[in-house]
Amino acid sequence: ILEISHRSKDFVDVLEEARSLALEIASLDKNEYSCLFLQGGASMQFLMTAYNFLNENAGYINTGSWSTKAIKEAKLFGNVTEIASSSDKNFNYIPKEININDTYDYIHITSNNTIFGTQFNTFPNTNSPLIVDMSSDIFSREIDYSQFDLIYAGAQKNLGPAGATMVLIKNSLLEKVKRDVPSMLSYKIHIDKDSSFNTPPVFPIYCILLNLRLIKQEGLDNISEKNKIKANLIYDEIDRNKCFSGFSEVSDRSQMNATFNMNEGFDMELFNKICSNNNISGINGHRSVGGYRASIYNALPIESLNVLVDSMKEFELNQ
Repeated sequence: ILEISHRSKDFVDVLEEARSLALEIASLDKNEYSCLFLQGGASMQFLMTAYNFLNENAGYINTGSWSTKAIKEAKLFGNVTEIASSSDKNFNYIPKEININDTYDYIHITSNNTIFGTQFNTFPNTNSPLIVDMSSDIFSREIDYSQFDLIYAGAQKNLGPAGATMVLIKNSLLEKVKRDVPSMLSYKIHIDKDSSFNTPPVFPIYCILLNLRLIKQEGLDNISEKNKIKANLIYDEIDRNKCFSGFSEVSDRSQMNATFNMNEGFDMELFNKICSNNNISGINGHRSVGGYRASIYNALPIESLNVLVDSMKEFELNQ
């Protein structure tokens, strides 16, 4: 796969199957939606969505670092209204009862917040197009994907290796593009060129295809149930263990990123040593919030969660 031409039938077949499977798994009509595999990560989509669709005013719900960065990029192209935010409590919750009275060019949300460990359980009702950054929880649960006009997701959490970004876009949204957009940033051009306007990231797309086949085979309902079991396992221990406390509000806890802190008076160095001895890596929280973060994406087996929970229990016994 690394040696063949991206224009060859072999790879075109890979690309078309991957695009078709993504729409099928999301239960989106291939006549209404298109699937693209682009580059630049979600960070490029912060810019690209606004470049294409922000003509006058867009509404953003700010729930963390990634939506904050999306807002920064969008302001280059028009007015941005922050219609709701959880910054007042360091993003440890999802804003509730969001009333969207005005008409916007679009509404933008981040469905899951990796740093702060929060996740939307229900999504805003709006007459404006709804755009969502789903980089960290795409295909991790059963939801109605048709409520969104554009979904984008960096591959490196639940889809495949870094280097590709998946976009699911409602074709009718293209009618809202009012300005000249450079070719590489134009959704229309990428759709017209079957996601091959430039050389696509061949190997990541191939890996994504293999994963999409597995997702289809297992079914989103089964994947969703497994992720609930994993999340409950770690959150139950956080709530039970006298040494730890959760960071995010219980009702908004993420199924992908369980964030928690060590309670005052306990030996953090000892817990870090226990984790290291049990081959647990990547458990430290983001530098902006500290504490700990267990990222429990689709590929993480429940056995790994059991190791972490056992380590937390071991630490408690040594206090």
